[in-house]
Amino acid sequence: MSQHFSRRSFALGLTALGTAAATYPLRAKAAGLRGQSKTLCFVGGYTKHGPPGGEGNGSGIAVFEMDKESGSLTQIATFTDIASPSFITLSKDRKFLYALSEIDDFNKAGDGCVTAFAVDTRTGTLAKLNAVSSGGAIPAHLSIHPSGKYLLVANYIGGSVSVLPIRKDGSLGQATDVVHNTGPRQPDRADDNPPGNFAISDHSGSHPHMIATDPSGRFVIADDAGLDRVYVWTLDLKSGKLVPAKTPYFDMKPGSAPRHFVFDHSGKIMYNLCEQNSKVDVCKFNPETGEISVIQNVSTVSSHFKGSTLAAEILISENGRHVYVSNRLGDSLAVFEVGRDGTLTLQDEVWMHADYGRAMMFDPSGNFLFCANQRSDAVTSFRVNKATGELTFTNHFTAVGSPTTFAFMNTDPEF
Repeated sequence: MSQHFSRRSFALGLTALGTAAATYPLRAKAAGLRGQSKTLCFVGGYTKHGPPGGEGNGSGIAVFEMDKESGSLTQIATFTDIASPSFITLSKDRKFLYALSEIDDFNKAGDGCVTAFAVDTRTGTLAKLNAVSSGGAIPAHLSIHPSGKYLLVANYIGGSVSVLPIRKDGSLGQATDVVHNTGPRQPDRADDNPPGNFAISDHSGSHPHMIATDPSGRFVIADDAGLDRVYVWTLDLKSGKLVPAKTPYFDMKPGSAPRHFVFDHSGKIMYNLCEQNSKVDVCKFNPETGEISVIQNVSTVSSHFKGSTLAAEILISENGRHVYVSNRLGDSLAVFEVGRDGTLTLQDEVWMHADYGRAMMFDPSGNFLFCANQRSDAVTSFRVNKATGELTFTNHFTAVGSPTTFAFMNTDPEF
């Protein structure tokens, strides 16, 4: 079967699968009660049609209902008419879900794509709206601008970031801007690696790995793991164009490969996770100018760790007291305590109970932390002690082929 993925194959897929594929019915658990809100978990990952050398075992976007007491997940549907949805996100009002396809053959230009779905807020049912070019090959991350007018996309292999307009019906328009980053060749490894780390990150060129705004929405920020830079723009909401900030980029440690970032609640402290040396740079962020300065560099593994590891995801707790990081090759979750000045102290390392944990996400209550373990084809979960930050394994394993991303939502009650 051909692995080519195009607008035509999207249409043929819908025809072959029928209407049920686009609006796959979600069934409440037999024990569920009408009139109560449910917590749903959407999980994406790599499918057979994936990036070069990156075929996976997933089927598309799997939908689960979460037991609010135990944190266990029960699968209720799968949307199969999408290739390698390795990152997904929900709109603030839960009415739309956006999923990138981490591919390079959506069109003749060799781009990936982004698909828009309408979401039934009572059931979580997905209905495909449209799919458009991501503006570059192998997209890795997307986020919604706080205005709700634009979707921001980081194209890893394409070396570009793009701005896609969101129409009133939730569908996507063609890119209003595509920016290609350039810079000098960086080393494959940082000089402050954990001892015995043989893992490298691709520094052959620009590889944007994340794009999102600061908490105020004033600045658009992108981590470029290939150029070891953090780029900063403002977004013209009328034209959809990115405008470089006064200081357009911040140079990170050579070879460190900045991957993902989060902000504290003040918007003045930025935690930037570097995958290659598995370090978090704690940075001061000026919400007026977008300027960045590092105040601390802390390892995501303890001093006794030796060997290869690549850090993957970073989260901050709702109360802002703890930061969590996943270490893919180390198969561990790092728990940091946040000090009054925003600096971090490594508090604990927790075994993932699985292999190659990438994405992490809290459920809407913040009582559970979920980890997508790509190579184990499983999701594991941990109960969160909000006061101490402690993670306790729930003993729940959920089978999902090559999982890499989450999105959670509470449904509207059905009456």
